[in-house]
Amino acid sequence: MGSLFGELARQATANARREVETYVREIPELGSLDVNSRARAETLEYAVWFRHRTVELAPENGGLTEDDLGFITSMGAARAGSGMSLESRQRVLRVHTALMLREINEATESQRGGHVEELMRIMSWFAPQGERGIGAYREGFVTVMRHQVPYVEQVALLARSLLAEDSAAEELALVAGMELADHYAVAVIRVPDRPAGDRDLENEIEALVKTHGVPATWCPERGGGGGGRGGGGGELIVLVPRVTGAAVTTGTAGAIGATRVTGAAGVTGVTGAAGVTGVTGAAGITEAAGVTEAAGVTGVTGAAGITEAAGVTGGTRAAGAVGVTPAGVARASMAARRHAAPDLAPERVPDPVPDLVRDLVPKVVPDLVPDLLRDLLQDFAQALGRPCAAGTASAPRSELAGALDRARRISRAAPLRRASTRLRPHTLADVFVELTVADVPFVDEWLRTVARSLRPGPDLLVTLDAYYRHDMNRGSAATALNVHPRTLDYRLRRVRELTGIDPGSTHGVRILSAAVTRSLSRAWS
Repeated sequence: MGSLFGELARQATANARREVETYVREIPELGSLDVNSRARAETLEYAVWFRHRTVELAPENGGLTEDDLGFITSMGAARAGSGMSLESRQRVLRVHTALMLREINEATESQRGGHVEELMRIMSWFAPQGERGIGAYREGFVTVMRHQVPYVEQVALLARSLLAEDSAAEELALVAGMELADHYAVAVIRVPDRPAGDRDLENEIEALVKTHGVPATWCPERGGGGGGRGGGGGELIVLVPRVTGAAVTTGTAGAIGATRVTGAAGVTGVTGAAGVTGVTGAAGITEAAGVTEAAGVTGVTGAAGITEAAGVTGGTRAAGAVGVTPAGVARASMAARRHAAPDLAPERVPDPVPDLVRDLVPKVVPDLVPDLLRDLLQDFAQALGRPCAAGTASAPRSELAGALDRARRISRAAPLRRASTRLRPHTLADVFVELTVADVPFVDEWLRTVARSLRPGPDLLVTLDAYYRHDMNRGSAATALNVHPRTLDYRLRRVRELTGIDPGSTHGVRILSAAVTRSLSRAWS
């Protein structure tokens, strides 16, 4: 045994004591080691044992045996059995690793920098064997945690870990029996008035998690300590995996034609658009700057089906599109020459957008809503029996904290609705006007004044809400309100009389729809 290993062996007990003292000083949950002599002795025994095994195995690059790994696993299980939190467990591993490296450095310095070969040998051993040891420790911890921690709490820990972008999420996924996805849609379901009994809420969340198999956690409203109707409010935060090719729908009403097209932003950036079917009317493919091969684009009706298709190269290819009239092809070809799209590769995209907007919307693409999220929201709202508002934003797993912030802002701007009123998750595209208004106080106050002026009328806010939700279709809106179309017409005239704004005009849609949404979101309550 060389002198470096000899020095480590001589200092093993002293270094182990220092490790235990560091645990007591830096990790609150282990402060009890000062008064629990048995637990302190066990912790010290393990620390000494690991240092001796390091000195025994590292000189010949020997690996930890199955018995060694079993002992380490039992230590992880003991920590979980004592009720140690995952956060403290992570800190224990960090402290242990940092101190072991410090001890190697101290031993090297005591030898005045000699024995470089031994230093390289122990460092080469430490990394792979340390990883095996940590893996065994985690395995023991996770196994006990799976049996001791209620399932709904396991899932909540996983959700919070993912949102914090914590590496512990991988272990927690094992505990909860869930696979991690590369991308998630983060949904914030805002519930201003939760049920009076906490158990009712916990039971509903547990049923939801078991049915849909997604990470979810309840966050009580700050300062909402149970006052008001049914107790304090809060948010249910849900993470729904976004799987490439999965069934998704856009969050905006105008994008219904793009249903189940992953990445469909109305439809933009489609290279080789063969298979884009069933797009009808002028709203079919608008500003489709990325469509480079229109052959096979079927079901595009009318000359306006492809408008300003800047990327449609050549009339001969476009001519093969079923249902595209010659006049439409000619106009599309002329549009391609007039509005030739520049090569906007990611690193070359002009970026005049202010930093605030860039932070809120990392990619200028509408969020797509997984169908699972719609079902989950409907189930939760029906079980809860209270008005909810949901906002959603998508992001890669490494950027979920930002997605949570966006989804939370969207949920606060979205109108509160019951499950019976076509409740759906809102995306940025649904409430971008209201989000902007909320940050401009004098505009928000003006809209509030408009909303106040509607109070004398009979249910005018509810009427306008139904009118706009049904795309200003009088028949559908009247049916939703359970009134005669003439009653609806009377109410719309009343809106004009009270505000001087025609609800059916562009001017009216811009102002009144924002006023209605802000009011129904309880932003002014």
